[in-house]
Amino acid sequence: MGRIRTAIIPRLAILGLAIGLVRCAPAETGLGDASLADIEARGELVVLTLDGPTTYSREDAGPQGYEVDLATAFAESLGLEIRFETRRDIDALLSALDRGEAHLAAANLTVTPARRARVNFGPAYKAVTEQLVCRRGGPAPTRLEDLPGTRIRVLAGSSYEETLEAIGEALPELTWSARTAGSAMPLLDSVDAGTIDCTIADSHLADFARRRHPELVVAMNLTEERPLAWAHSGEVEGLQGALASWFAEAHGEGFLEELDTRWFGRFGEFDYVDVARFVRRVQSRLPEYRNAFEDAAESLPFDWEMLAAQAYQESHWDPDAVSATGVRGLMMLTLSTAERVGIEDRRDPFQSIEGGAIYLADLYDRVPEDVRGEDRIWFTLAAYNIGMGHMYDARALAERLGRDKNSWADLAATLPLLSDPQYYETLRYGYARGLEPVRYVEKIREYRAMLDAQGL
Repeated sequence: MGRIRTAIIPRLAILGLAIGLVRCAPAETGLGDASLADIEARGELVVLTLDGPTTYSREDAGPQGYEVDLATAFAESLGLEIRFETRRDIDALLSALDRGEAHLAAANLTVTPARRARVNFGPAYKAVTEQLVCRRGGPAPTRLEDLPGTRIRVLAGSSYEETLEAIGEALPELTWSARTAGSAMPLLDSVDAGTIDCTIADSHLADFARRRHPELVVAMNLTEERPLAWAHSGEVEGLQGALASWFAEAHGEGFLEELDTRWFGRFGEFDYVDVARFVRRVQSRLPEYRNAFEDAAESLPFDWEMLAAQAYQESHWDPDAVSATGVRGLMMLTLSTAERVGIEDRRDPFQSIEGGAIYLADLYDRVPEDVRGEDRIWFTLAAYNIGMGHMYDARALAERLGRDKNSWADLAATLPLLSDPQYYETLRYGYARGLEPVRYVEKIREYRAMLDAQGL
């Protein structure tokens, strides 16, 4: 079976989209599109954006990012290809929009009065809070009056500067510096390195950054929730109406909620001990096994990072791990499973990885064909934990309860019932600790996202 990069393909499968042409050179000035009909005649939507882990990044398999998926979905609804153009910072992006170098700017832009005076905004699609992010053990003001004297650096031209300017009206002694960048991530890196005391970041980026740098702490919220929206010049007739119509539909059909969950709902509640331990082991243990994970994943329907995340959930990448029930090794194989996949020594980490991958591929093939996309992967991982028989039981019970037996969300709500005699006594394979595979899959997804945050 062919290899699929999980971070790309399942999202596009759900969206039913194909990423269009992406170029990094500046677009020609003055697109000459006076109306949406002109854009449709050209067949291409040009979108300005910024480099950032929650916005846009270039990958071998194509561009990735929340804004990439969102803008591509809008372009697809109009039957258009999409071309993304990156700019070095927010000021350059808005200036390029002023010059007519693109139709839209999609870059996690906060709607502020100052920006409204300069550009037009489409409908809001997400709300974020601006947070003061500092380092554990260093200066971390929790009150506005304690901000003066703190070394604060923020993204140049950002809404964060506007926030500090407003605070500075009451605290004239407040000072800060600004840095040009595509996102606040380089500044968050600097806070972790101790180069500066604190920075400001939107809440979703702060949450992401803490999985890369667990020593970061959110000292306080500096604003209430504020909307994000796409910017445009207001000069293209029909574009604002198309945006309003499409976003209303995207809200109503749950597309925005789904996309939000995919990009920003990947993490559970922040657990400093667990995250810090994971980051240490990414550095100390993972390098020894990375090539083995990469090789084994060639035969799997998901990428090596997902396999590595599952192995971490199983054993914390400890080849000597053993449970009270007799499963052991990096992939915690039972003796019967090891024999079935041809593994002689479960304690050999490389044999264990190979055996675990073979077993996963077999489980994936045994998941009913009606289960598709990412759901099929979550079914497979859950079956690795609880057994395929109990997964079949859960599907049967979900159908009995009027739920979608092919949806992981519905199955995750059904699996815990396998420990209730009212239900398990009526099922073929009987009792199971049904909550365990649900938590198992949740943690694997979180560790997979944390590997993304490490920038591997």
